[in-house]
Amino acid sequence: MERPDLRLDWAIGNKTRAMTKSLQDDETPRPSRIQQRNRARILDAALDVFSQHGFRGATLDQIAEQAGLSKPNILYYFGGKEDIHVTLLNGLMDTWLAPMREIDPQGEPLEEILRYVRRKIEMSFEYPRESRLFANEVLQGAPRIGAHFESTLKPLVDKTARVIEAWAEHGKIAPVDPHHLLFSVWATTQHYADFEAQVRTLVPDQDVQAQAWVFLEALYRRMLSV
Repeated sequence: MERPDLRLDWAIGNKTRAMTKSLQDDETPRPSRIQQRNRARILDAALDVFSQHGFRGATLDQIAEQAGLSKPNILYYFGGKEDIHVTLLNGLMDTWLAPMREIDPQGEPLEEILRYVRRKIEMSFEYPRESRLFANEVLQGAPRIGAHFESTLKPLVDKTARVIEAWAEHGKIAPVDPHHLLFSVWATTQHYADFEAQVRTLVPDQDVQAQAWVFLEALYRRMLSV
């Protein structure tokens, strides 16, 4: 038969170890400013490299050279190339989905959609590297971000599609397939980031962002007006 005092010793020991671990966790040093700066420097350099070469074509040596740091220094902050890539993608998802989350079901439908289109155009010019990073990942079959598609992107797109569908059913916008409407918005806005070199060559003397918005506003207004 187990002695009560032994059970008590065991319980106290477990509690003490748990408290010690909690204190150790609380005492984990936060990254210094230099560490934070170096980490941001690596991510910015990696964004350049990945957006130009894709995941398969990028190397840690290229990232180190772009960041102006040694390869061992890169590996001090990250577990490897994939760790850096996933960190960038995870940070990108919230930024990329923010404009869709801002669509107001109670707002004026056509203006809500046009505001979404305009923000997507703005983001294509503000975040061209991020757009190409995302496009390259999807072209490879989304091996590192596929889970986000199921857990985050699909529920948000389905929710937005139901809002658009309800607007159409109530006669507030013209009948439209909501999913394909969203696909067309992505295609007609992100093109300016993903094919930036081509666009700049074909229309070198234009204010491309302003002209893109003029064109797309007219396109979607005609398509959706009732």
